[in-house]
Amino acid sequence: MNARSVVGVIWLAGSVLGMAPGALWAAAPDLPEGLGAPASDTAEPSLPAGLGGKTEPEQTNEEPASAALPFRLRGFWEVRGGSRLNDVPHQRDLSIAETRLQLEAEKYLQGATVRLTGDVLYDDLADDRAVDLESGEGAFDLREASLVFSPSADTDVKLGRQILTWGTGDLVFINDLFPKDWVSFFIGRDVEYLKAPSDALKVSAFSGWANLDLVYTPRFDADRFIDGRRLSFFNTGRGRLTGRDAVVLAERPAEAFDDDEWAARLYRNLGAYEVALYGYDGFWKSPAGAEPASGRATFPPLSVFGASLRGPVGAGIGNVELGYYDSRADRDGDDPTVRNSELRLLLGYEQEIARDLTLGLQYYLERMGEFEAYRRTLPSGTPVRDENRHVLTQRLTWLTHSQNLEWSLFLFYSPSDRDAYLRPRVGYQVDDHLSVEVGGNLFFGAQEETFFGQFQDNNNLYLGVRYGF
Repeated sequence: MNARSVVGVIWLAGSVLGMAPGALWAAAPDLPEGLGAPASDTAEPSLPAGLGGKTEPEQTNEEPASAALPFRLRGFWEVRGGSRLNDVPHQRDLSIAETRLQLEAEKYLQGATVRLTGDVLYDDLADDRAVDLESGEGAFDLREASLVFSPSADTDVKLGRQILTWGTGDLVFINDLFPKDWVSFFIGRDVEYLKAPSDALKVSAFSGWANLDLVYTPRFDADRFIDGRRLSFFNTGRGRLTGRDAVVLAERPAEAFDDDEWAARLYRNLGAYEVALYGYDGFWKSPAGAEPASGRATFPPLSVFGASLRGPVGAGIGNVELGYYDSRADRDGDDPTVRNSELRLLLGYEQEIARDLTLGLQYYLERMGEFEAYRRTLPSGTPVRDENRHVLTQRLTWLTHSQNLEWSLFLFYSPSDRDAYLRPRVGYQVDDHLSVEVGGNLFFGAQEETFFGQFQDNNNLYLGVRYGF
């Protein structure tokens, strides 16, 4: 049985069980704006911390861990190691080898809250240990440095570095145009690190009719995208898989207040359902173009308009989300150096199918606009993307041993690209402080130029140990 058959059987088996009770563009891989674990023991499953749902922690009167400190302090110490399963000519054998200490400080002031979260990191695979807060590389990564206050009873303001998220997908993002860290996601870091921080101003206004979130980022925050240093990918410019031998160089929009971003969400509840409208104005978050003269990857201008609906469907929770990606630099689709506009659609359903066993299914569509113009102007020899890219996802989560042991299997399968991505994970909560997890990132594909197929050299297994305090 080939790899395609294996993943097809896994997806079909999970689907039947539930019924019982990108491709690369220009010089860099086209990481989808669509790529948590739902709660398995509640009537309404939710996205994991950092990937969806309410992003602001509840303010409580709980005493800090150390009463001697003038602020609340918590954090964790973690060690992670992992190895590739393939011999790769242009990458190291280890996929991850690092230890980090995260400290989170929170101070309640008169009418405001100050939060600081930072990771002190030793990464044995880093080429350069100089601190770079944009890429998260180096000996320190600043995850949050924010000030939160409420100028009125119906308005909240959050200013500074922060983790932002919204939308309805499970590891599939359409209207969430906040930065992602795809390198962390594929090498085995905790899923919380899929979300990269934004330097932004967020204003939330609440009313009896609807609520509004408005986010302004004065300088463009790009994804921490795959550039070949840690993960190999298909380089269209060279027509083959490349890694450390051909690192992507990118021209990033970097002028404050000129290269800025706006994002908005208007949402309200209609009975048991939440409906939302979204808007974004900025740039493609991962490279989606190329500068013809230099060959450097670029981030062309982008606007996105979308909507979502989420609520109970039968015994589970359903969601639908769509977004129109307006590639403003190539609306006619005839510029081969810029990605075309797209329509994106997501349908999802999640249900607890047995005690402590949850199944989640999703269908995702990317439909390219102006496809004929794209084909007509594509340089000779360049792999042709499909007009429609279909992706099916399945998540199975099983909690055992008094819910301290979590078995998780997440599958992405594209019948149009004939490729797949499998994320197995087992996590054990030893006690209130200590946890251990083992997992993997496994890629399959019939062709090396498809989105998941290009990552087959990056197959890896990892082990992580965390002590929280």
